Amino acid sequence: MRRSDLVQCKERENGRTGRTSQIVVGERQHLLRVLDSLEGSNLPIARMQQERRSLEELIHARTRELNHINTAWDEKIGLVLSAEAKPEMLEKLCKQAPDEDFYLLRLVSEHPRTNAKTLSRLARHPYGAIRENVARHPNADATTLTYLSKDKTQPLWYLVAFNPNTPSPLQRKLRDRLKRLGDDHAAS
Repeated sequence: MRRSDLVQCKERENGRTGRTSQIVVGERQHLLRVLDSLEGSNLPIARMQQERRSLEELIHARTRELNHINTAWDEKIGLVLSAEAKPEMLEKLCKQAPDEDFYLLRLVSEHPRTNAKTLSRLARHPYGAIRENVARHPNADATTLTYLSKDKTQPLWYLVAFNPNTPSPLQRKLRDRLKRLGDDHAAS
């Protein structure tokens, strides 16, 4: 994943980039891997205990930050990751999640049981990876796919062209566009 995809949510007050759940969970996962590495090393006991305490503090800080972004964050992620998740529950989690919970919303946008209504809501999210998932999702409806085909911020029209729920006239138009691009590229 590109770094620019992770930091698209800007904070208004100071112009600094906001820390989304996508970023914080990545940091926490890295810290957990470092902790695993530490526990498998042959360090003096006092040093190992000190470093373990430091790492555990950092991991707990990231967990608190995730819970600040979205209360009971780990439990909600567990619900989304369940193969038994119901479309209504995914919709509720999507409605309740703040925009900066990129990670949870990205998982909802990938879930096979996410319904068309929830996908329509996610199609307007500022994080590009979420919109990409919606554009390729088999439950996305024609209205949502038509909307995404006009996205000026990224070339989602390509994904929409190959989604089986795209209306036939739009699909032909997008595939013709792709063919013209291929012809132009071959002529260069």
